[in-house]
Amino acid sequence: MPTSATVLPLLVAVHVAAAICLLAPSLLLPFALRVDGASARPAERGGVTRALLRLQAQGTLVLGGLVALSGLGLIVVLGPTLLQQPWLLVALAVYAADLLVAFFVQRPGVGRLLRPGAVAAGAGGRSGRDVYRRQRYVSYAMAAAIGAIGFLMSTKPTLW
Repeated sequence: MPTSATVLPLLVAVHVAAAICLLAPSLLLPFALRVDGASARPAERGGVTRALLRLQAQGTLVLGGLVALSGLGLIVVLGPTLLQQPWLLVALAVYAADLLVAFFVQRPGVGRLLRPGAVAAGAGGRSGRDVYRRQRYVSYAMAAAIGAIGFLMSTKPTLW
């Protein structure tokens, strides 16, 4: 029978990897997608881009379930008093906000970038480059939020 000392590192590794993989397509696709010259059509997609698109389309439910199950496993192993830690509550709130941005802002934005001609028209009179730039700025904000989560998880500051 495995002890909590042997299960804990595995649970943490699975939890962190699944949480990062859940956000990876929303973070990386705005940088991986390119406009093809003056035509403002999406350029040819490479293997990494196709893998990120597949992960976003087919892996979201599985990864979300894995994050939830491994999180529950961590609570079982470490005890429910872990949920009383202010740093963890703030980190969970930041992660939830990041997921909402990924699902309701980035996914539709990336979907627009994938449609031929949609970027050429530009939403609100924006050029194709401006549309891509906006999606990248959202990715920068999401990456900053992930950095804040990493900071909270590694330092466990006393917040209140």
